[in-house]
Amino acid sequence: MRRDLAAAMGSSALLLAALALILGAAAPALARNSTGKAAPDSATSDRAAIEALETRYVEAFDTRDVDGIMASYARGRQLFVFDAIPPRDYPSWDDYKRDWETLFSQFPGPASDKMSELSITVVGTVAYGHHIEDSQFTQKDGTKKEFVVRVTDVYRKFKDKWLIVQEHVSFPVDISTGQADLMSKP
Repeated sequence: MRRDLAAAMGSSALLLAALALILGAAAPALARNSTGKAAPDSATSDRAAIEALETRYVEAFDTRDVDGIMASYARGRQLFVFDAIPPRDYPSWDDYKRDWETLFSQFPGPASDKMSELSITVVGTVAYGHHIEDSQFTQKDGTKKEFVVRVTDVYRKFKDKWLIVQEHVSFPVDISTGQADLMSKP
């Protein structure tokens, strides 16, 4: 009886080993999509989705589309922002939307934004990133103002859609003078 049991267990172990070998060899083929190309890993496709979100943000900024800008952010109190301008914080989506509306009313002319040095790290359904934004605004009298800010974002994936849940916008400050470096060049 023991001999039969040992033989059966040996056969099961051999079968499992063979199955593991077959699946291991088949894994590259299983990871291919219908075109025969390797399917992207989820971190790569998530990173691309966040990059697309940032592209839509810049496009909305350039057209002064506050609703388009706010489409990048989680609604309600799921959003928290430290902006470069007072007040110290914006603890909700509605508060931050009013900030954008005020900004564009203070600079009613054309606006443009260039994003550079975008770095994104994805960890499951949360991601974080940072970048530099070089923004230009036009005042009522037609003069332009340029600001370069540092931005750090925390993203969260909600039902396959990435949104910004936390943002920190800042200028470096010269500690000895207390003056912000509004052009923030490296």
